[in-house]
Amino acid sequence: MSDFLLELRSEEIPARMQAGARAELEKLFRREMDAAGVQAGEVTVWSTPRRLALIARGLPLATEAVSEELKGPPVGAPDQAVDGFCRKAGVAKADLETREVKGRETYFAVKNVPGRATADLLAEAIPAIIRDFSWPKSMRWGGASISTESLRWVRPLSGIVALLGDEVVDCEVHGVTSGAVTLGHRFHHSGDITIGNADDYAMKLRAGHVIVDHEERQDLIRSGASKVASEAGLRLVEDEGLVIENAGLTEWPVPLLGRFEEDFLEVPPETIQLTARVNQKYFVCEDEKGELANAFICTANIEAEDGGARVVDGNRKVLAARLSDARFFWDVDRKKTLAEHAKGLERITFHEKLGTVADKVDRVAKLARWLVEEEIVKPNTRHSREGGNPDNGGGTGNSGQLDPRLRGGDGLSREDLADMAEQAARLAKADLVTEMVGEFPELQGLMGGYYARAEGLPDSVADAIRDHYKPVGQGDDVPTAPVTVAVSLADKLDTLRSFFSIDEKPTGSKDPFALRRAALGVIRIVQDNDLRFGVAQGDLLDFFADRLKVQQREAGVRHDLIDAVFALGGEDDLVRLLARVHALQSFMDSEDGANLLAGYKRAANILKKEDWHGAEGEIARTGEEDPLAIVDDPDLKAVVAAKMEQRHASELSYAAEPAEKALMDALAKSEPAASRAIEDEDFSAAMAALAALRAPIDRFFEEVTVNADEENKRAHRLDLLARFRAAVHKVADFSRIEG
Repeated sequence: MSDFLLELRSEEIPARMQAGARAELEKLFRREMDAAGVQAGEVTVWSTPRRLALIARGLPLATEAVSEELKGPPVGAPDQAVDGFCRKAGVAKADLETREVKGRETYFAVKNVPGRATADLLAEAIPAIIRDFSWPKSMRWGGASISTESLRWVRPLSGIVALLGDEVVDCEVHGVTSGAVTLGHRFHHSGDITIGNADDYAMKLRAGHVIVDHEERQDLIRSGASKVASEAGLRLVEDEGLVIENAGLTEWPVPLLGRFEEDFLEVPPETIQLTARVNQKYFVCEDEKGELANAFICTANIEAEDGGARVVDGNRKVLAARLSDARFFWDVDRKKTLAEHAKGLERITFHEKLGTVADKVDRVAKLARWLVEEEIVKPNTRHSREGGNPDNGGGTGNSGQLDPRLRGGDGLSREDLADMAEQAARLAKADLVTEMVGEFPELQGLMGGYYARAEGLPDSVADAIRDHYKPVGQGDDVPTAPVTVAVSLADKLDTLRSFFSIDEKPTGSKDPFALRRAALGVIRIVQDNDLRFGVAQGDLLDFFADRLKVQQREAGVRHDLIDAVFALGGEDDLVRLLARVHALQSFMDSEDGANLLAGYKRAANILKKEDWHGAEGEIARTGEEDPLAIVDDPDLKAVVAAKMEQRHASELSYAAEPAEKALMDALAKSEPAASRAIEDEDFSAAMAALAALRAPIDRFFEEVTVNADEENKRAHRLDLLARFRAAVHKVADFSRIEG
């Protein structure tokens, strides 16, 4: 057994591509080894900006000889069939063997494959891996690049280290031959580094100022950045994505702290952080109050003799230029009010069939107002976590001089709330035409909130503008302040209704307008704020149902219970739907629920077998020439149903058995009790009413013969089971429940 090392060295690999490249290298290596019959055990893959490295432990030195048998056509088959089999098997017809299979002579091809040295297999595998490597973007280079058949790689490939044990695996790709020599850090090490084997690879590169393990570099950046921040009396704002990106940009990471001018702190902190992060890959820091500090942390790729002073100064100048741009955008944007900016939305097309963004804003404003006026969103929906709360990004500007009732929407009259919701909706998209959002689209909504406060609008309006896109993901906060709830809900509902109205619906994995996300946002807002209204109709309601099923399954609710409630149909109140689902889940987890389900399924099976339809099945006895003549008559349908019910209630012409009478009495109590509970939306009480049927239905099946010889007994008992089934169906369609 021996260890194998493969290093593919090139010019800089973009940081964003390195994780995918590591996975691709391991996948292709295992593919080649599997095809060669080599069992690859533990495989480690590392990456730096200049190299991909793979170490495979415990490879055999050679493969074992194997004998392969392929069954062919029977003797006497047409020559074309036999010749085709020989070509497929790679043998001559004279080498075929014959054996008896089920009494018939049949051709067999027997191939004895000798064992091969693993080094030879690797020499063939390495060029195949490099040729088949998939990069998001790749290039050709050199004189050979004029041919479309030349090698493509992320950047020019410059070196291959291939060692099996202590021996070089000889191969050549695009003029690059394999060997045992690599290069160290671009600035800290000159000359070649000769690798002895897989075990000394990381050690020798470390001596050349290269930390080849990307996870070790990430750890160094996390701890180093936190340390330099702490030494300056600050706290690092953690950013895992930035840690990974900086590790992909450096082979010898050295975090350094720098300062920028305090004047830039006049700009919204999110703008500073985004500028530092996106444009420069810098971390930012907070002071002891939790406010953004005028400090940044860059990750150098060298250990400078001056402790990094020149590196920090150069980075400070670059960041200052970027922050100057951000401050310019901030100043320019505030020269116009949001209402003035909003006029620019008339020039932006929302969708060719749905008009401009200004048209959408008008629809959203009217819908937000309607949600308040119809008391779907109320002034005191829930205690606000917004408005003037520094932890939520609000409360700057002149909010301290406002009437406290304007802070989050609590305590407002319905008319005040409707006015503020409409105002916020009309301004919510205005920042889309600002300079700042044009530079940083990620800040849409957020900047609108800042601009609203800067011009003195109420906090509740500014908060609604800032947060109207929320929730944008599974872990995002859900708005709870009334004004924000109205605007956020209206925005998402308008998007869904508009695109469904022009038949632009998600299909398969395609959802170009993020309608699934919008639907989940509506569901979470409705749930968290206990909003009671019909969210949609038709196809859109079905779409909400599908999204709700997905959400509830992820939350641990059984899919069959969700289906059992949704199968009732006609329900567009999401709060009521979920209350019913959760009550059903609790009930089915109990012994009563499990036993009632068993009784239900037994009753349903009997009714299905007997094809029993209750009163409808006896319409022929009404004397009409056409049994169905008056059933659908709107004036007589209710009369017929009432007569059937009365007849069934009064025509018991025999003495009911005790178990039969017990079920009749239990239904007489449970049916109205369950109906009242459902009417009151007390679904737990409805389940409790159904639970009272458990013992009577069990006893009924034990003591009563349903298919009695007497027609009147059989009909009454089947009707009794139909009543039982109907009572259960008022809560959920138990036929959808597994078990």
